[in-house]
Amino acid sequence: MARDTSPQCKQCRREGQKLFLKGARCLTEKCAIERRSYPPGEHGRGRIKQSEYLLQLREKQKARRYYGLLEKQFRGYYQKASGQPGVTGENLLRLLERRLDNVLVRLGFAASRRQARQLVGHGHWLVNGRRVDIPSYQVRSDDVITIRPNSAAGDVVRSATELTAVVPPWLQADHEALTGKILKLPERAEIDTPVQESLIVELYSK
Repeated sequence: MARDTSPQCKQCRREGQKLFLKGARCLTEKCAIERRSYPPGEHGRGRIKQSEYLLQLREKQKARRYYGLLEKQFRGYYQKASGQPGVTGENLLRLLERRLDNVLVRLGFAASRRQARQLVGHGHWLVNGRRVDIPSYQVRSDDVITIRPNSAAGDVVRSATELTAVVPPWLQADHEALTGKILKLPERAEIDTPVQESLIVELYSK
């Protein structure tokens, strides 16, 4: 499974905001953004000339890093979104939100998307009673997500639930039984991803 192994804190610093890539650490004063809010590298504190292309690129990179995708994977999602009816940018975010690893984070069952991918890849989760070990699995309305009986990851998942304050309205979570349900597909107003998807569409449309 292809994955990004670059330093996660540097990714947040490059984008200039918290992307919550390291779970609990991002909520403490040890967060890299709290310590060094400037971009990484020798010229991080220098003045960067802003351009339309740079704004579009940074927005795409921010979304890609937020969901933990490589460029080829992210472009594939864009191509799929552009072929669907409706607004391409909203379709893109909806596809990304429906990834199983992202849904586990939204439900509060994983502290980060990297942890969620590991839990899914090791077969700790069931969707509608069937084991799913593909992090990119697209959930659907009325899907029920449960932890595998006698899973060794139970304590890790319960620790993650303590970091969750709010579950999106398109999801339903039972943190005691460690089960979740997809009530409906997310609307744009219900997705709090810190990106302007219109800039991503402009970038890929060139």
